[in-house]
Amino acid sequence: MKTAVRYYTKGGNTKRLAEAVAEAAGVEALPISTPVDEYVDILFLGNSYYAFTIDPEVRDFIRNLDPAKVGKIVNFGSAALLNSTYKKVKAEADKAGIPMDEREFHCRGEFKGIHKGRPDASDLKAAADFTRSVIG
Repeated sequence: MKTAVRYYTKGGNTKRLAEAVAEAAGVEALPISTPVDEYVDILFLGNSYYAFTIDPEVRDFIRNLDPAKVGKIVNFGSAALLNSTYKKVKAEADKAGIPMDEREFHCRGEFKGIHKGRPDASDLKAAADFTRSVIG
């Protein structure tokens, strides 16, 4: 099964999660500025809420994905206050014609002193375990 990991981060929390996901998947975590050029069965996509929605760069990344090159998207991320970005990412994936896996990984992330130190070592381990469970 071929996998790829792409992420968008402003504060570094999602990058840390992406690196744990990528290590478990045996691939490199790359920012969304790196296109998906070859077919992947699973694209692990890391993101978070910014101003109560996904960042426009994440939206544009999903819209520009080639549905012939992505079997499905698996969402992961962190946020200090809001829960999962799944619905926002799925809405864009639906527009792009790319299926979304119903499973996702989400944990708290530090923001302005809230949830200090998160994602922590246990969050990173949980992200890696989640990745292995998705890949099988």
